[in-house]
Amino acid sequence: MPGSCFIVFEGGEGSGKSTQAKVLANRLRRLGFGVVLTHEPGGTLLGNKLRRWLKWGRGVTTQSELFLFLASRSQLVSKVIRPALDRGQIVICDRFEASTFAYQGYGRGMDLAFLENLNGFVTDGLQPDLIVLLDLDAERGLERKRMRLDCFEREEFAFHRRVREGYLRMAASDSNRWLVIDGSLPQEQIGDIIWEKVSQFVG
Repeated sequence: MPGSCFIVFEGGEGSGKSTQAKVLANRLRRLGFGVVLTHEPGGTLLGNKLRRWLKWGRGVTTQSELFLFLASRSQLVSKVIRPALDRGQIVICDRFEASTFAYQGYGRGMDLAFLENLNGFVTDGLQPDLIVLLDLDAERGLERKRMRLDCFEREEFAFHRRVREGYLRMAASDSNRWLVIDGSLPQEQIGDIIWEKVSQFVG
């Protein structure tokens, strides 16, 4: 629908993507845009329940992890994202399908073509207009995490390095939709870089 726009923020642990997603949402709202800010996993009643299992549960298998993420995404697309886009709003989502390719694909070694088919099914082919990747060394990102670590943050450095490499490969293969930003830059500078790009989409 004219006027609608779907923007996704991606990045490894501690990259600052959640902060920048909120900064952008607030900036757009101050300018009078209708904005829906959401996140994965979560954003719906079902998704929020699944989020607790995914981030803090014990003994979840790799296969179960994947399908819990997909179930959360399916609900979010159906109940939140598509309705907002149909209303002509701007949707900003903290993580989307690229996280599955990065974490379950590159990180855990699952087949990328298999993941692509599953994601296409649960999203009905929905694709972001813009993907903002905040790129940061895995070690530096995890150093920023000083609170209790969830299941993913406790993974070994090698896992997080594979995740980062996966993100960079995806961004390089689709540079028109991906905006890669050095996550070590000052927050205000990152916000300005994002705004320069987003303003081209929203006018």
